Amino acid sequence: MSEPPARAVRSATTVAAAHRAGSDWPFFLAMGALGGSYVLLIVGLLAADIAYTSPRHFAAALAKPEIQYAVRLTLITCTISALLSIWVATPLGYLLSRFHFRGRWLIDTAIDIPVVLPPLVIGLSLLILFHLPLGGTSLEEFLQRRLGVRVTYAEPAVVLAQFAVACAFAVQTMRVTFDQIDVRPEIVALTLGCRRSQAFFEVALPQAWRGIVAATTIAWARSLGEFGPILVFSGATRMRTEVLPTSVFLELSIGNIEAAVAVSLL
Repeated sequence: MSEPPARAVRSATTVAAAHRAGSDWPFFLAMGALGGSYVLLIVGLLAADIAYTSPRHFAAALAKPEIQYAVRLTLITCTISALLSIWVATPLGYLLSRFHFRGRWLIDTAIDIPVVLPPLVIGLSLLILFHLPLGGTSLEEFLQRRLGVRVTYAEPAVVLAQFAVACAFAVQTMRVTFDQIDVRPEIVALTLGCRRSQAFFEVALPQAWRGIVAATTIAWARSLGEFGPILVFSGATRMRTEVLPTSVFLELSIGNIEAAVAVSLL
């Protein structure tokens, strides 16, 4: 009895797939080697840091009041900057995704500036912005005189330095998120009489929750790793503007490499 046509087709397909898989092993080997080399580099970096330090160094670092303060300030400022970033990135990403208007390329370019600029330049630019005299007074003097708020070399400077960089990554994430969401349900809602704000809050925004979570996480992680802008704009004063990245710098500056490695792994 002859084999059924469907089974014969499946058998031929399986044989052909096996033949192709056998002949493609150099391709998979090359791709795996290229990708695996980077993964091995990252794993090697972490393994080296873990091997260099010890639980005793972790305990000694966490026992310092300066490090405890840096951990608290880091968690607070990263959370605030991440919330500010997603608060700005969601509407801006929606506008850039859904509307084409004159000068849109300028906004795209401006958002990319914090991504491509060296971190130290961002910190220096923030410092100049707040201390450049305009009309006989600087922005820093105005805030201190009118509101009693000091920004530079204080805790608000840490948040602002983190926000200036992290928000750009959040905007890019939210723009891609809205690009991937089908616009047709919003058009239907507008056709049925909804206002644009209703279409945004009731149709587009609920579908973007995964992107919001991703953008918030990216902004928080980026804020956690900021060093250059914070060092220039807020300084690295212990028990005042010290966060974990500047703690690593301060420990290295006094030659305490074990503590610096322990703090960097927190």
